[in-house]
This record gives sequence, structure tokens and C-alpha cells, in this order.
Amino acid sequence: MTNQTADIRRKLTTIFCADVQGYSALVERDEVGTVTRLKQYREIMTDLINRHHGRLINTWGDGLVAEFGSPVEAVFCAVETQRRLATRNAEEPTMPPMQFRIGINLGDVMLDGNDIYGEGVNVAARLESLAEPGGICISGAVFEQVRKKLDIGFDFLGDREIKNIAEPVSAYRVLLGGIAGATTPHHTHDAAERPMPAKHEAEAAFAKWRQHAWRLGVLTVFLLVINLLTSPTHLWFYWPMLGFAMFLLMRFPTGIDPRRLWPKRHDP
Repeated sequence: MTNQTADIRRKLTTIFCADVQGYSALVERDEVGTVTRLKQYREIMTDLINRHHGRLINTWGDGLVAEFGSPVEAVFCAVETQRRLATRNAEEPTMPPMQFRIGINLGDVMLDGNDIYGEGVNVAARLESLAEPGGICISGAVFEQVRKKLDIGFDFLGDREIKNIAEPVSAYRVLLGGIAGATTPHHTHDAAERPMPAKHEAEAAFAKWRQHAWRLGVLTVFLLVINLLTSPTHLWFYWPMLGFAMFLLMRFPTGIDPRRLWPKRHDP
């Protein structure tokens, strides 16, 4: 008797599942237009999948499955996809938005030709259903691989029970508008909580200092005009300006080259 399990190949891969939120309602409203837009949106997604070294496995109905060798590339592709599709929806304000939900999982799968099967795919599909329209939901296994490598935020959604899966799966929502990467599973991190690099901190302080200097310039002109209108023979406006100038001098940020006060000259 032939051992059929010997013919089954397995591998660890990152599974990317996507489908359209409310696709049936869109089709009912405009069948031809919806199918046409779906093809256009899929072309955008397929192009991004290829750019991020992924492989499109199959499409059915409004769904799509792809795989990536790298979880980082998969999440990066998903983020770029959602942003590109959001822009595309904004370009068609008279049309109802076509929003995809994306689920990503890192798991062991079985190979059958170009198709993949198994628990890893089922988890990705379940995570997709947990995602918001236009959103991304990833598993804890993916989160551990990408949390320190991508400049985005994550929100822990809890451990979710998945049908036919013995152990609960940790789920994370990707914060498309977030800046900082999450470092702990039970917290959402935003830009205010993220330590700013020293270089960027100095740049931000310099930008704020320039705002103060610009306001001082405006105030100087204002006081000069008032001085000339009220007492043209006696100049007093520079006395308050000395105090403001001292304030600016004391607040000049450290780590900034003073030569940046003047624009560089470029040879023609």
C-alpha cells in the first residue's frame, strides 16, 4: 500500500488573504461596474505583491490569496495596498468605496502544485474576517517578526478562537495611521509615546525656534510701524526687541549648526 503522506510537501510561509467588504451589495447595485473595478483593484494588488516578492496563488469571487517568503514584505505590501486602494477610492467620490480586508499569518502549509492548504491558510482567512474594511489583521507569529522592523503601529485584539484550530490565535490590528512600532502585545503605541531620535529631536527644536524667530520679525515690523506713527522723532521700538532677541538666543537648540540660519549658495 502506497504511503500517500510521502507525496505531501510542506513549508513555512506567510499567507496573505484578502476579500472585498460588502461585495454582494456592490454587485447588486452595479454588477458590471463592480466587476470592472474589482479587476482594476486586483491589478493594483497583484503588481504590489510582485514588487514585494510575493506570489499570487489564486483568486475566487472577490477573494485573493498570496504567499510571501518574508512576513515583513507581506505586511509592507498590505500597508501599501490599503493606502493605494484608499487613494483610488478617493479618486471616485461618486462611487461606493470598494474596501478590502486583509489577513496575514505565518504558518506551516501543504503544497499541491501551485496551491497551498492547511491550518496556516485557515488562520489567515479567519484573521481577514476580523479586519476592518480597508484594514489589516495579523497573527501573533507575524507580529513577532515585524514589530521591530516596520515603522507602523499595532493594536492587540486579544486571543481569538478559530474554528477547527485547537489553540487560540493572537490577533493584531495594523494601525495604518500609526507611526511607532508596538513593542508589547497589550499596548497601542503612537508617535507621542515613541522616543524621538536625537537628530530628529534637534531638527524639530530648530523648526520650532524658526517659528519663534519669524514671529519676532513680524512683531518687530509691527512695533516699528507703531513707533513711526506715534513718535517719528524718537525710536523706542528696539528696547522690547532686545528682550525677545535674548529669549531667542537662549532658546537656540543644541546640535544645530548656526550656519543653517542662512541658505546655502549654489553655483549656477
